[in-house]
Amino acid sequence: MNILFRVDSSFAIGTGHVMRCLALARMLKEVGCAVYFAMRVGPGDLCDEVESRGFPVFRLVYDGPVSQEVDAQWTIDVVRRFLPSVDWFIVDHYELDRRWEEKVKAYVSHVMVIDDLANRPHECDVLLDQNYYQHAQQRYNGLVPLGCRLLLGPQYMLLRPEFYEAKKFVSLRSGQVQRVLLFFGGSDPTNETEKALHAFKELDVLDVEVDVVVGKANLNRFRVEQFCREMGFRYHCQIDYLAKLMAKADFSLGAGGASMWERCFLGLPSAVTIVAENQRRSTEDAAAYGAVWNIGWHADVKSADYADIVYRAIASREQLKHMSRKALELVGSTKEYIVHPVVEALLEG
Repeated sequence: MNILFRVDSSFAIGTGHVMRCLALARMLKEVGCAVYFAMRVGPGDLCDEVESRGFPVFRLVYDGPVSQEVDAQWTIDVVRRFLPSVDWFIVDHYELDRRWEEKVKAYVSHVMVIDDLANRPHECDVLLDQNYYQHAQQRYNGLVPLGCRLLLGPQYMLLRPEFYEAKKFVSLRSGQVQRVLLFFGGSDPTNETEKALHAFKELDVLDVEVDVVVGKANLNRFRVEQFCREMGFRYHCQIDYLAKLMAKADFSLGAGGASMWERCFLGLPSAVTIVAENQRRSTEDAAAYGAVWNIGWHADVKSADYADIVYRAIASREQLKHMSRKALELVGSTKEYIVHPVVEALLEG
């Protein structure tokens, strides 16, 4: 079975789309599928990273913004030139919708969409939204064709193997804060990392260990590295052991999106900053459930707010224990599948 992913990353888009596609790609490769990626080249792309994981990348090279029709044609040209057939197109892209999907559908057996916005129509056979929402079943009414299979909720979460391995060694947190993790996504376009670091500079009397994680797509990573060196914090860039850091941490400051669910999966209490509009609803719903603290929209969050939330965490042992319990309850039941249910859906056709 041939699988072609259409996904991008950039300094503006971030790295989350590519990372969750890589998690699925690995699972598909393990069951014998041939997996390829079609990705746009540009500042902050992860084409080399994807190739380093063993997946061929067809690079789409064009200057400036293009229409969905042009993007679809470039993707179709890849299929015509290099792939004898494609069984599944898997598209994870906020800028593509039914117009793109209708064009490529003529050249593929099936189309799967990975989404979490529920803000545009799709022409697909399967739609995956791995986030928790209070009213998940109604979100895609009228946005997908009749007969589209909906895979909704954390039970379909796409996790890298390191998270399942780390899961074996985690339990309910004690609520005592001795080690803090800072990770605001691979690109951190709103530079929350430096805001949080300045907060810790004001909190240097605290006896806590701090791990700071950034990706290569973070334009401020060299300043962050220098800051960590001066403060005696551990600096990590573009790592493959994030799950281990999450498992060791007692509390975390981070963004919404996929990494929020990864923290919940490992029962890590966290305070979440909403750094993109697509994170707002899921963060609010997770906070309402009690699995995270919602700090709010990034533009409204100052260094002093991060300092306050760290003080709150240290003083709120019982609240952190409760948050850890609710996080595990929300997504912690997700197990390491023999065959992941998303993979099963694709194999079933």
